[in-house]
Order: sequence, then C-alpha cells, then structure tokens
Amino acid sequence: MPHLPALTAALLASAALGPASAQAPQVAFRPFLSGLNQVTAITHAGDGSGRLFAAQQDGRIRVVQGGKVSGELFLDLRALTRAGGERGLLGLAFDPAYKTNRRLFVHYTDRNGDTVLARYIATADGRRADPGSAKTLFTAQQPYPNHNGGQLAFGPDGFLYLGLGDGGSGGDPQNHGQNLASPLGKILRFDVRGADAKPAPGNPFLNRQGVNPNIWAYGLRNPWRFSFDRQTGDLIIADVGQNAFEEIDWQPRSSKGGENYGWRVREGRQCFEESCRAGSYVEPVLVYGRQEGQSVTGGYVYRGSAIPALKGQYVFADFASGTVWAARMTGRNWTKSVLGRVSGPSTFGEDERGELYVAEYSSGRILKLTRGG
Repeated sequence: MPHLPALTAALLASAALGPASAQAPQVAFRPFLSGLNQVTAITHAGDGSGRLFAAQQDGRIRVVQGGKVSGELFLDLRALTRAGGERGLLGLAFDPAYKTNRRLFVHYTDRNGDTVLARYIATADGRRADPGSAKTLFTAQQPYPNHNGGQLAFGPDGFLYLGLGDGGSGGDPQNHGQNLASPLGKILRFDVRGADAKPAPGNPFLNRQGVNPNIWAYGLRNPWRFSFDRQTGDLIIADVGQNAFEEIDWQPRSSKGGENYGWRVREGRQCFEESCRAGSYVEPVLVYGRQEGQSVTGGYVYRGSAIPALKGQYVFADFASGTVWAARMTGRNWTKSVLGRVSGPSTFGEDERGELYVAEYSSGRILKLTRGG
C-alpha cells in the first residue's frame, strides 16, 4: 500500500512466502485468516475481549475473533472516503480507556483527498461503532494524492500520535518536511481526553509563533507505520524513501520531542538536496537500499511469548520485496536479519498478548508470526 504506484508485477511476484534466514530466529508465518483485501491497520481494543480489528483501505473496519471475521461491520466509512492508490482509511486506534469510554479514532482521506482525524463511540454492547457519534477533530489539506502517512497510535503518555507524509509528488516540492508551519511530513501529538483534539501538553513547539502546535517530530517523507515498544515506551518510525534508501528512526521514551529526521535535506544518512545544509538532524538507526526493497512497512518490537528467540527485536518488512526482517536494537546502529518473505506486507498488528500479525495487501491474507523450526 505505501508507494503503491511504484510497484511492478515482478516485484510482487518475488514476494512469495520464503524460508527464514539461518542467522535469524526461526519464525513461521502461519495463515490466520483470509478474505480481507487491502488491510491498512490491525489492532486491538485493550478491552480484554481478545478481538482484533482490521481496517480496510476502502473504509470498512472488521472484527476478528478466534481467527474468524464477523459478518457485521464494526464501522463503515465507505461513503466518506474515496480509496485508491495511497488514499482511503489509513489508521485506527482505540482509546486507552476504551473499556469504559468506548472511544476510538480513525484517520482517513476524505472524498477530496484531504486528511481527516475523527472520533467515534462504540455501542454499549461493543459490537459496532455508532456512525452518529462521529466527530471530526482535525483536518489537513493534501496537495497531492500520495504520501498521506496513516499511522494512528496512543503513546505511553496517553496522548494520540498521528503520522503524516510530506504531501506527496516526489522530492517534497513544497518542502513540507522542514516547514514547521505545516502539519505534513510530521508526527503530530494530540490530547484527546476532552471533547476536542488539542495540542498535547509538552509539545515542543507549543508556544512558538508561526509553528503548528501539534508537531511532535518532523523531517519525515512518508511514515508508513510507527509503533511504541510496549515494554520501554520507545517510539520507532519507518519512513519510506525517495530514490535510494528506506529508513528506521528511533526515539527513546525520555525524548521531549522536536526531533528533525532530515527529509528533504537528507534521505537516510545521505544528502538529498544538492546544497545539503548543516543541521541538527537525527540519524536513522537502520537504513537499507534498493537492492533489498523500495518501500518500508514498519512493525513492532516483539514482546509476546510464543517466539522466545525473537523477544526484544524490532520486526518490520518491505512492501515491494516482501522481505520480513528482525532488527537487534543495539544503541543507534541496529542490525537486521531475514525472517522470511510474504506477499505485499502492508501493515503489522499486535494483539493484547503482544503476538504479531502481518497483512498481505492483495492476497487478502493475515498471517500470524509463530515459532518455526
């Protein structure tokens, strides 16, 4: 799903399920369910129900329980979005207090292609979200149809984080990534505890004239999936590259925000602009080039119990090549090893127990990571 127009049939064909690397933990990708095409988000509600929720790009949110998809839609946004390319329903997050307040949040592009962050409230029985409860909390104009980002997640601080791409086209022609007045090319951080979405207390640019107060971090091209390590609280961002490099950025739990990850001045660890000016750019912890893939899909630090050898490693993939890696997190220079290959990995998901899932965009399958060997 990220960078979809750049894919070719040959690249997708090369992403068939493959063996795990000898240097990596032995992991199997077990078919969990099928029939859900173009899944863009997999998450849980933290309500003890054991359910998973799968968001499809066309606007549908499906309930998954016991490996089966409910026939009843949890929420249907198809009338509000026009899916295709890199547009559609892109993010889903449940309030940390969902069990009592029944609040959930979605990020989608509207029928004009612009960003919408909206809140819904689930019915008392929890079977679906009430369409009549919709409240738009934040919008952003998108100048081009690509690089809409998409991830939506609550941090360990209880605030809601939204990742947006640089607005699209190629090379960030409007320089949104470095423009602090723009919400594009950023990680935004909201306080949604009340009736509205407000800039979260402690946001690094909260009181600076002419700067968007919602910004938490900037200098991103198209953050396609970020996640918080459920044990340490660290933030890990996968940022899709332009010409040469895909990158993983890491922000420790102790961060006060304000990091500049460099785009469009830099791509990966290299200069992108001819006049590559000096600056306080935060270097990625991991970079890979076009010989290994061309569109990173971020995942999670594994904190489950089914694969002991994988614990504490960051699992991520490349949408084009289908390669799935595990990265050992050592300081600011991480090393990765191949776990296997799947077809068009569009998103990862984590259940309440910390077990991981990966969606194949076109095949409609969701696979569960299990111990191999």
